[in-house]
Amino acid sequence: MLFTCDRMRLNLASKSYSKGELSVTAISQLQPQALWQWFDQICAIPHPSKHEQALSAHIQAWARDKQLEVVEDKVGNLIIKKPATPGMENRKTVVLQAHIDMVPQKNSDKLHDFEKDPIVPYVDGDWVKAQGTTLGSDNGIGMASALAVLGSDDIPHGPLEVLLTIDEEAGMTGAFGLEAGYLDAEILINTDSEQEGEIYMGCAGGVDAQISVPMVWQAPESSNATYTLTLSGLKGGHSGVNIHLGRGNANKLLARFLFNYADDSALELTDFTGGSLRNAIPREASISFMLPAENIAKLETQIQEFQALIREELAIADPDMLLELAEVSAAKQVMSEDTQNILIDLLNACPNGVIRMSDEVEGVTETSLNVGVISTETQSVEILCLIRSLIDSGREEVESVLTSLTNLAGVSIEFSGAYPGWKPDNSSPVMALVRETYDDIYNKKPVIMVIHAGLECGLFKKPYPEMDMVSIGPTIRYPHSPDEKVLIETVGQYYKLLLAVLERIPEKD
Repeated sequence: MLFTCDRMRLNLASKSYSKGELSVTAISQLQPQALWQWFDQICAIPHPSKHEQALSAHIQAWARDKQLEVVEDKVGNLIIKKPATPGMENRKTVVLQAHIDMVPQKNSDKLHDFEKDPIVPYVDGDWVKAQGTTLGSDNGIGMASALAVLGSDDIPHGPLEVLLTIDEEAGMTGAFGLEAGYLDAEILINTDSEQEGEIYMGCAGGVDAQISVPMVWQAPESSNATYTLTLSGLKGGHSGVNIHLGRGNANKLLARFLFNYADDSALELTDFTGGSLRNAIPREASISFMLPAENIAKLETQIQEFQALIREELAIADPDMLLELAEVSAAKQVMSEDTQNILIDLLNACPNGVIRMSDEVEGVTETSLNVGVISTETQSVEILCLIRSLIDSGREEVESVLTSLTNLAGVSIEFSGAYPGWKPDNSSPVMALVRETYDDIYNKKPVIMVIHAGLECGLFKKPYPEMDMVSIGPTIRYPHSPDEKVLIETVGQYYKLLLAVLERIPEKD
């Protein structure tokens, strides 16, 4: 049996999940079955970023039951080791690497607690999707492939290690915390890429930027009505992989609306909330405000005009933006005029999206900025952005632009969590091996790529500077959004390539 716990009934977070609720049959019967059974089990155990403990504990128990060596390091990463199959003991040691956590995103009408409720995957034609939430194929498919190899008795491989890191999506805490001495491998295969037929040999670095706009509140006009304007219907997506597609950013669009109409309709802001993750393009945002009752009709017209304008502008990239106005309970305080103007001007002027395309790698974004999360607190409005760049100077340029912008606005900014990019190595032996193996299997050459996203490989180079690395994976669309889906056929293609590479790993020098 593949799993140590009963798949028919799993108790987590004081809730019991039945087979019927999980719709396990269709997913677990896909091929390669061992991989899909593991992915089905991963979906059943909640594991959003910073809440991976239940899944980690389950994997550890399974590994020990299989009599595999398993270690949890100081930060919570798992390292599982498996001896070589007979006759392959002298091959170079390989580590298969994936991250345990997933991005928790859901549609606004979906009731789902990512810390308690399982992901419900289903087959839709050629794809596997989830019911109103992110699927977690990023990086659950990669994790499932590594665990399937560990659990197999008939896959030939040399000495094998599996590294499962925590918190990749929310700060790369696991990769930052990985120390020398845990891994013996000379080769690392990262499984976090999202396009079959592409081999990744480099990635962007990044840094978080948090802008704090101090709040000065004042009493509202007693005659004013209070409304909430919600913007929804955008596609969102991964703020690295999808940033070049020109999709709408809900935070930026509402800031633009306010810049155009706030003064004309005498809006007094009480709240600005948008996005939920700094590494996901915001799909939804809302503002709350008071305004004179006599201006409501004018505002409704302005909303219709703006919605029509944006739908026309984004007719190809993001055509379904929706603005909805609703009256709410009267507010007790509003932002002062100066505070509101600073916030609107700052958000409207803040860069967003692609800053520069790469000159070295055609079609790849070099530097980008995502205005990811806005939250209104008692003392401030907090704006969380993620800067990505393939080169340090590109990241530093955007840092300087944001610093200048906040200096002009008279507000503060703090940069944190900087992580390095993964510098491409054209002479990488493992990259050459994967490329040749792919060509042999599929009779076509794969595309060698650099990805505008934060793979953990750059951070692994600090404790393991001599490790040779490559990244592969199946085709995943719209990661970091509820539209996330994985192409079933490519999962088998990716797994076939992975097993063939493991069989071809050369002997130790």
